Amino acid sequence: MNRPHMIRFPLLALLGLGAVPLAAQTPPPAVAPTLPGSGMVQPIPALRPPVPIPPLSPAQEAWANDWLKTGAAQGLMARQKATGPRTGPALVNALLDRARALSTGRVDTADFLDIWALRPAAFDPRPGLAGAVAEDRLDQWAKNLTPPWAGYETLRMGLARYEAIRDQGGWPGLTAASTPGAVRTRIAMEDPSVTADEKLADVIQRAQRRYGLNPTGTLDTRTLAALNVSVDDRIAAIMANMERWRWMPRTLPVNRVQVNIAAAVLTLFEGDQPVTSMRAVTGSPTNQTPMLSSSIHSIVVNPPWNVPMSIAKRELFPKGRATLIKQGYKIVKTPEGGERIVQPAGPNSALGRLKFDFNNPFAVYLHDTPARGKFASYDRLASHGCIRLEKPVALAEQMVAGDPDLNGQIQTLIDEGKTQRVSLPQDVAVYLLYWTAFANNDAVVSFRSDPYGWDKLLAQKIEASSSRADPTAAPTNIASKD
Repeated sequence: MNRPHMIRFPLLALLGLGAVPLAAQTPPPAVAPTLPGSGMVQPIPALRPPVPIPPLSPAQEAWANDWLKTGAAQGLMARQKATGPRTGPALVNALLDRARALSTGRVDTADFLDIWALRPAAFDPRPGLAGAVAEDRLDQWAKNLTPPWAGYETLRMGLARYEAIRDQGGWPGLTAASTPGAVRTRIAMEDPSVTADEKLADVIQRAQRRYGLNPTGTLDTRTLAALNVSVDDRIAAIMANMERWRWMPRTLPVNRVQVNIAAAVLTLFEGDQPVTSMRAVTGSPTNQTPMLSSSIHSIVVNPPWNVPMSIAKRELFPKGRATLIKQGYKIVKTPEGGERIVQPAGPNSALGRLKFDFNNPFAVYLHDTPARGKFASYDRLASHGCIRLEKPVALAEQMVAGDPDLNGQIQTLIDEGKTQRVSLPQDVAVYLLYWTAFANNDAVVSFRSDPYGWDKLLAQKIEASSSRADPTAAPTNIASKD
């Protein structure tokens, strides 16, 4: 596939580069609407008949059957399933199904977890297929179905490398007693740039960076664990991330904030270029940060923390009222007659000095924090679901730079000590994404751990969806490994 005009920042996936799907369209009302002021029922427009697909020529049928054999290469199944040649309506239905899977995802949104709050745009493949058949350009039609992003294409190339490793028997396990030659050979299976005369410490450091580990250059326990992840699990991670790319729109706002939840990194884009990147702290495995898209509309300076009831019940109320009051919390009555906990604004507030607000059903947001030590760690999944920021003032300054009354004034507002809400000159799109596999232009794949267990789950859902879509397909004679 060669669409260089659509390639965007292939090396920036580490910084959270990605896209998110548009919200699902609202379904039509079940009851016919009333015309305003008339009391008359407005007739519901008749449903349009589906676009007819012209009969495929023998040459087109042959091409289509060959193309349907490329599902594994696009991460739609771990191993290609064998099917006999199809013709007529069965072939057309298979083409339509594959087109939907490549354009908006193999997994139906009804099978998403609630916390995967991303929804691909509605897509009807029939008009495109009908035109492609009529104009004899099926190959071009197929190439335009996949996401136009370099992040997808480089993962597709990386997937081919890992499938080849798997089909050749995978890689051997390593131990602390493994010889330097065995370690070098193992790492070279994923990193072709390894040379025989390169220092082993440098080879290990490069591998550690690919895995998001502290690049010590020594074969420590965590590095061994990463090298001993099975090739099948690496393939599952690549499949899951390719599927998430398929959930994304074909264009992105040029001004946006992106957070890679798994890597705990935030990137600010202006004019479609990354201008600021910083470490973040994202949700722990028991307090997962959701995948979602929204728009940051305002910043709260010196915010108080209205403690969510779940945190209050689990972590604070058990300490006792006297302890909470001594620690500076306030216990206030709710309109319903209950109680809630508020931490006043100040240097010790859990939200720090800035909170970035955006609408979402999970009550998560970006914010400052007085606890700075975690930013020096390589393990930064430790929040209750919100995103703590390493450089919140710098981010806020760039967001308000277009307002002459606010430009350069964020620290001044903080120093005033008052709680106040600052509206942004224009909303800034924000995307919370979960990237655990991404590749460079040479298809060398970097991985992050799967802290929420979403990769394996999504890979299983992809396989199940492919099987439901084509129950007649039989596995190839390549035995699956557990």
